[in-house]
Amino acid sequence: MEISVLNIKGEDTGRKVTLNESIFGIEPNDHVLYLDVKQYLANQRQGTAKSKERSEHAGSTRKLGRQKGGGGARRGDINSPVLVGGGRVFGPKPRDYRFKLNKKVKSLARKSALSYKAQENAIVVVEDFTFEAPKTKEFVNVAKNLKVDGRKTLLVLPEVNKNVYLSARNLQRTEIMTASALNTYKVLNADVLVVTENSLKAIDGILTK
Repeated sequence: MEISVLNIKGEDTGRKVTLNESIFGIEPNDHVLYLDVKQYLANQRQGTAKSKERSEHAGSTRKLGRQKGGGGARRGDINSPVLVGGGRVFGPKPRDYRFKLNKKVKSLARKSALSYKAQENAIVVVEDFTFEAPKTKEFVNVAKNLKVDGRKTLLVLPEVNKNVYLSARNLQRTEIMTASALNTYKVLNADVLVVTENSLKAIDGILTK
């Protein structure tokens, strides 16, 4: 699949790049996409929720009423889960939600996500660019020129570019990532993928190992 390379003014440079079929042209695997997205979201969870159980409450262990004949539930001390302010039964405890996925599964998931974007014609290739200083207005103009303004955009750079990152940081529907940090969730979450020429080479190098 060939895509025209645009400059930051949105003009066709006359050059074309061929997307690697083994990355952008495979049959997407929905199950591995699900697993990788599930892992990404699980990794974001803090897992710090905690409630006190009966034994952890501070309170007397004196039995409040007789065992039978009171006309209500048989509750023991003031910490009983039956009473308001008592302990919680089977409440949440701090835990780690992370789980392991094999490298080949994660690689296939990224290829599947990129293939979906290629099928949807949601990939824009732009020549490498930078800004002399952080200017949000300049980045907004670039987005307008590329006709991606107003859409959830993921810009993939070959390496960290502080000026470009700071220029887009305040824009709600725009995210900047390096090719090495690219993940399945971010690709699927974006409406359009804006990739620089050198980023394509970096993605090829990472996913064809």
